[in-house]
Amino acid sequence: MNFTCLVPNVFYTDISIGIQLFVDCLGFTITYDDRASLHQPFCVVVNDNLKVHLVENAEFAAKDRPELRLETNDIDSVYQTISASHPQLLHPNLSTVTLRPWNAKEFALVDASGVCIIIQQWMK
Repeated sequence: MNFTCLVPNVFYTDISIGIQLFVDCLGFTITYDDRASLHQPFCVVVNDNLKVHLVENAEFAAKDRPELRLETNDIDSVYQTISASHPQLLHPNLSTVTLRPWNAKEFALVDASGVCIIIQQWMK
């Protein structure tokens, strides 16, 4: 078997919260946009080789608030950009770049719905 990408679905009661986190804050691009759907608004967002499906579904959003990790090779630059542009999204429990016991520098974001993104850089 050969897999090339893991693509999570992230469910929101209001998909605009996901757009703010992934597109406005993290710089993803919308490559498919069906927010006008009356049945279930849906977007595909992409950043380099990363892809996420944002789905507006209140039932599933109430059941699952994911925690995702994004790895980078320049965490200080990423932190500087995000803390300047979207400081309100910094997670109160990990709002600064911190060296963790597992030898990774990390900081975290959390959106208004509780979706958490941990940005990390493994140390050598």
